[in-house]
This record gives sequence, structure tokens and C-alpha cells, in this order.
Amino acid sequence: MSENIEIQTLGMKANFTVVSDSPITDPASATKGLEGRKSFIGQRSLENKTSGALKKSSRYRSRSLSASSTDSYSSNSCTGSSSEDDDISPREKIQKNSGGSNDFCVRNINQHAFGRREIEIAEQEMPGIMALRKRAGDDKPLKNAKVIGCTHINAQTAVLIETLSALGASVRWAACNIYSTQNEVAAALAEAGFSVFAWRAETEEDFWWCIDKCINAENWQPNIILDDGGDATHLMLKKYPAMFKLIKGIVEESVTGVHRLYQLSKSGKLTVPAMNVNDSVTKTKFDNLYSCRESIIDSLKRSTDVMFGGKQVIVCGYGEVGKGCAQGLRGVGCIVYVTEIDPICALQASMDGYRVVRLNEVIRNVDIVITATGNKNVVTREHMDKMKSGCIVCNMGHSNTEIDVNSLRTTDLTWEKIRSQVDHVIWPDGKRIILLAEGRLVNLSCSSLSSFVVSITSATQALALIELFNAPPNRYKSDVYLLPKKMDEYVATLHLPTFDAHLTELTDDQAKYMGLNKAGPFKPNYYRY
Repeated sequence: MSENIEIQTLGMKANFTVVSDSPITDPASATKGLEGRKSFIGQRSLENKTSGALKKSSRYRSRSLSASSTDSYSSNSCTGSSSEDDDISPREKIQKNSGGSNDFCVRNINQHAFGRREIEIAEQEMPGIMALRKRAGDDKPLKNAKVIGCTHINAQTAVLIETLSALGASVRWAACNIYSTQNEVAAALAEAGFSVFAWRAETEEDFWWCIDKCINAENWQPNIILDDGGDATHLMLKKYPAMFKLIKGIVEESVTGVHRLYQLSKSGKLTVPAMNVNDSVTKTKFDNLYSCRESIIDSLKRSTDVMFGGKQVIVCGYGEVGKGCAQGLRGVGCIVYVTEIDPICALQASMDGYRVVRLNEVIRNVDIVITATGNKNVVTREHMDKMKSGCIVCNMGHSNTEIDVNSLRTTDLTWEKIRSQVDHVIWPDGKRIILLAEGRLVNLSCSSLSSFVVSITSATQALALIELFNAPPNRYKSDVYLLPKKMDEYVATLHLPTFDAHLTELTDDQAKYMGLNKAGPFKPNYYRY
């Protein structure tokens, strides 16, 4: 079946024909590695209690650093500690913006001027989302949309938030990761009147409190969710089921969140349509691949000062994130190994020139271990016991389950804080491994992202929100859908002028020969880029 989709983003209506909008099948239907997500909140609470107990024990010691040294490695915060009361929880502070509003919770509202400069810099490198803001601003395609956002809060996200507002939406925002928030950017958003609840280094309790504050607001009924990891979806479904049934849809942009949506769909608990943005072409092929190819180098260099030439690195998982990491590391002279469970991905890695191995085969010799699978317990205590001293361990997947960090929180091991997001874990014989961001998403915890690539993802998210919010009642059922192909192509079109790229146009005869509309889409839904 085909149907016409209207997108009001160019100041005029454009009719696009899509092959099919039927629900897609979970690509991970045969995977059983995510059962542990059912007790997700309980696990995170347990992790927090364990972590807190460890930090109070004699087995955790902190190395003294100057403020400037700490700030230089707090890559997502240019301002560092700005007041003497930074140890006070933001939840205990009384803060108001210049407009008198206190409907926010950030580290320090006085940092807003620094955050505004960060946002202005990001805008210069985000041509696609800025073009979308300009073209669709008059039409207000998100008028009356009330968006719950739960993503990383940085300068690039701020550009997205302000774009959604310019398109007519009212938003409330929380962070999807306790370490990735730029405090000064959160302050700038709060100063601009946005209801933002996030700060860097939240506790697990703070994390869930912030999401709850976004969802449960007085005289404000959310009607659409933009999620990264599924936490806002999870909390709303569990704590506010009646409210969940009233939303128009969910836009999800991470592997972890998409898996959780498919689980909800299979169990019959997904009562609203959801858009799987993670597997859209413009997310998978650009954000996951090109962004990770650069940000993994930035993360490791900023946090450890490591020299890459000749280092032996193992990348666990050869999806798009793993491909990007492997390409980047080989490009700076590393010897790269790959682990895989999927024979197709393993064959790709082999033909790309990487040696595919089991982790146990090389774990004693490698210098850097990077996880990028979306699974759990990929690197276990047994693996870490075998690592050589000085081995760097980090995670590029969304969730913090890939490295079994809890197994390191024992009385026989000593944790030594070296820098922000950098810990030495020391064995009784003096061996130490370097753990980055406590096993959380390293590129958003220890470095910055390329704004241009985030512009592509942000434009994709905005179009998905527009599509779900404006879709007729019967277009999407309570299932998980891929972004229509034409929208992917439109996002790419928004970014081509940056490169002075000129597309070739089909003649009528060529279009007829190929069976295509001259305006696209140019590839069928089953085409793999």
C-alpha cells in the first residue's frame, strides 16, 4: 500500500509517496541478552547504593587536583565549579531566572551567559536544523505539541530544543545520562524560560526525580515523547499509565531504547505508536558511524593523553558504532581487533581488514578495550582480572551495562580518582586498569560531539516528532515504525549546501526507466546504504 505523507517544513505542503508504513519487525528478535532491563530502575538504584558505599569506604581514595586541571578534563563543562556551594544539591537551592520563573532545576542559573555562547557556537555548525527552524517557523507544525524530552543535554540539544519551540512546541527536558549534561547550557535554557531538570553528576535518585518533574507538571499534559534510552517512556508507563495512553507517540533514538520499545510491543504494553529514529538512515549512517569515528579519539585523548600509534585495541561489536570506532583508531595507527556474535558483521569486519577474535584470546595483550554492543556483561570481572596493567576500558554503547563495573566494587580492589570521569582500579598486586566514565557512554562523558553530525540527527528527530504529532488517527497503530524514507532524504538535502554539493536530476525518461518519482524517494525501503 502507498499513502501520501504531508510535511509542512518548507513553508508549503509537499506530498511524498512512501512504499509502506506498516510496522517493521524487531531486528533483534532472536536476541535474548536484554532480559535484565525488566528490573532497570532497581538495578540502577542498587548500583548507586553500592557506589555510594564504596566512596565512603577506605578502599576509595581521591587524588587531589587543582580546579584548572579538573576543569580541563570536564570536557562537557567549560566553567567547572563556579561557586562555593557547588556541593549543595541543586534540588536544595532556590533559583529563579531573570523572568522570575523557578520551574527548572540546574546546577547554577548564573552560568547562563557561558551556556548561551556555547549554543551560539553550536548553531554555526548545525546548518540543517537551523534551516528547518527557518523554513518551518511560520507554519508552526508543532503548535500545541507538549514534548517530554529525555536526551543528553548539551549545546547541540539546546539548538534542537529551541528549534522545537520555534516550531510551536512546549517542552520540558531531563537528561538521559548522569554525566553528559553541560551545566552552563542547562542554565542558558533555564534562563530562556525552558523547564530543564538536569545537572552534571546527578545521583541515580536525582536522575529519576528529574524525569518525574518533567512528566508530572501542574497544568501541563504531555502529548509526545522524545527519548534517548527509553527512561522517560519507562517511567511514564510505570508511574503514570493513564497519562501514557493519552500521548500521540514516542520518538526514540538509541539502540537500548528501541530494544525496550520492541519488548513493550511484543508484550502488548505499547499502547501508542513509536518512531524508531535510531535505525533511520540519517541516524545510523551518520551519527553512529561518522560521529563515533571522531569522538572515540577525542574521548580517549582528552581523558588519558594516550599515544595511539602501535596500541592494540579491541572493539566489542561491529555495528555502525563499532565500525566508526575501528576506523578512527586504525586511522591513528592502532592495531584493531573486533569481537562479534553476528556472522554478517564478522564477515564485514574481516573484509575491512580487522581480525575477528574472542575477547579471551587477546585480553591479556590489548591496551584499550571498547564496548559497542548494546548488550550486558560483555566485559566481565574475569576479563578485567586478566588485563595488563594500564589497560584502558570504556564503553561507547548507550547503557552502562556492557562493562560489569559492579564486580569491581569489592573490598580487595582500590579505586583512585585521577581526573573527572577517570578512575584507576587497583588490584592487590599493584596492577591497575583505567576505567572511563564508570562504564557509561564515554564520548558524551569525556569529550564533545561534532555539532554537524548532531544537526543531522536533530533534524531527523524534529521531523519524526512533526510526523507523529500531525499524523491522522489511523495512520500509525500501537507499534514501532521506521522514519519514512522521504524524510531521511529531506534531512540529507538540508545539509548538502554546506559542502556546495549539487544533486543530479533525473530526466523524465530516466525516472520512468527506474520506476521512480523525480522528487524521490530514490531507494526502496529495503535498500541498505
